[in-house]
Amino acid sequence: MTRMVQCAKLGQTLPGLPYKPFNDALGQRIYDSISTTAWTQWIEHSKRIVNEYRLDLTQKRAHETLKEQCETFLFGDGQIAQPPDYVPEGEKKQ
Repeated sequence: MTRMVQCAKLGQTLPGLPYKPFNDALGQRIYDSISTTAWTQWIEHSKRIVNEYRLDLTQKRAHETLKEQCETFLFGDGQIAQPPDYVPEGEKKQ
């Protein structure tokens, strides 16, 4: 039987994650209240963050930044601060 959660991101009762994504309080919070659908959205969004912020995932600070962004994406208003040199797709850098 699939475990259901009231998804904090999507505001619906949906299937929950089968595992805690992190071994800390944030991981437990995600496990308790984020759906697999919202987690999949985060994974796709996190790829963009890694690329735009040029995060080196071998560095501890990069993981901290990614987790901060994860918490904001899943539990905050969803507004992620863009890197200083971010140019939206379709616009030219000047």
